[in-house]
Amino acid sequence: MTAVTVRHDRLELLAGFAVLVCLAGLLVAAMVGHHQGNDGGYPVHASFSQIDGLNVGSDVRLAGITVGHVIGTTVDPKTFQAQVTFTLAPDVKLPTDSAAIVTSDSLLGGKYIALSPGGADSLVKPGGVMTETQGSISLEQLLSKFIFSVTDSLQKSQKAAASKPAAGSLSDEP
Repeated sequence: MTAVTVRHDRLELLAGFAVLVCLAGLLVAAMVGHHQGNDGGYPVHASFSQIDGLNVGSDVRLAGITVGHVIGTTVDPKTFQAQVTFTLAPDVKLPTDSAAIVTSDSLLGGKYIALSPGGADSLVKPGGVMTETQGSISLEQLLSKFIFSVTDSLQKSQKAAASKPAAGSLSDEP
């Protein structure tokens, strides 16, 4: 092995370590940015039947504007409902009859909580509970219902066609 080959191997090894360190730094930055701590808002709790795709760090939006983030998700062992804790910006004051709806950005996009203000005079307090909620709708469930519906309709029409006598057929009666 020559001195040039050894130097070349060390240079490649050093470049590989530099790339790994850069990737690790980017991964740490992404994780820290995704799991934001307290964004200065006050906590609110809500129960949902289904929160597929909603994660800690997901947005909470009012009129399409991000006003908070999901900070915790758990399952209530008694009701088997998903308990979600999220923050709201200090300047956002929602009526107590407001609704929290788990929805998605697009067909393949991430989930977020959309808030729909109510009309009550009293306001949700820090640490309060929103009772008007709607869980997420699973794309897979919608597709399976659609496919079952189409298949069921086709089977019914085939049975109806098979039980009808063909037009112009000869009858046994004189």
